[in-house]
Amino acid sequence: MAYKKIEVKSLSGALGAEVSGPDLSKKLDRQTFNEVHKALLEHQVIFFRNQKITPQQQLRFAKYFGPIHEHPYMKGMDGCPQVLRISRTPKDPRAFGNAWHTDQMFVPTPALGTILYGVTIPDTGGDTCFVNMYKAYDALSPGMKKMLAKVKTWAVGDKFKKFGGEKRADSWKGKATMRAKIPPNDLQTETAHPLIRTHPITKRKGLYFGSHVQHLYDMAENESEAILEFLRKHVVKPEFTCRFRWTEGSLAFWDNRCTQHYAVDDYPGQSRVMHRVTIRGDRPF
Repeated sequence: MAYKKIEVKSLSGALGAEVSGPDLSKKLDRQTFNEVHKALLEHQVIFFRNQKITPQQQLRFAKYFGPIHEHPYMKGMDGCPQVLRISRTPKDPRAFGNAWHTDQMFVPTPALGTILYGVTIPDTGGDTCFVNMYKAYDALSPGMKKMLAKVKTWAVGDKFKKFGGEKRADSWKGKATMRAKIPPNDLQTETAHPLIRTHPITKRKGLYFGSHVQHLYDMAENESEAILEFLRKHVVKPEFTCRFRWTEGSLAFWDNRCTQHYAVDDYPGQSRVMHRVTIRGDRPF
């Protein structure tokens, strides 16, 4: 399908493209939706510039692609709880998302995609980096692919090893610009997923892990960590990545099923405010 309603310009040789044409404050017709979806599948992450949208309009755009996933540990916006306000001010002790990860992989049906909108952008810094996990998988040797074919990860949503097991609710306590919450008791926030995931639409295989992964399932700690450390370094090779420079009114939409991302925390003394909507996905296989 050739693009007729949108223009698509690749951002790098690895992944990412800027899309122009649609006004996301308005409803999409069927053909425009199909072309935006096609661009996402082809480029893994797509970017729109100069958008002026409300949280409700951002939510409407997200719902074209599936039901909404509310963050189980962070409170959404007042009056629009399915939209998460991600903010970092000079007074905040820590940033949100400054580790390589894929969103919500600690639940049985992780996020399909994430839509992030730039509200307040620092003069310098605050970029977001992305990794093409298809390419990272394809570059592995046949022997490594065979060895990892049946391996599963164990991902958690709280009490991360790198933070000494501290609860999210405690680590964000007293933080004025973002508010933590306690997830419902019946919500599963620890789970196993295949390390090599098949995309449900493209049918391509890619590595599937991130900072939520604490260890490889059914492996000794030293075995697990050796493999994970190799993979952490492997996937972030420059030839698998792209970097997006935000401006106010920019919007990024990435496919969590085949990417990782990293919010760069390099803007001391400045503020960065984003609105995020996450789309619920299916069980990885």
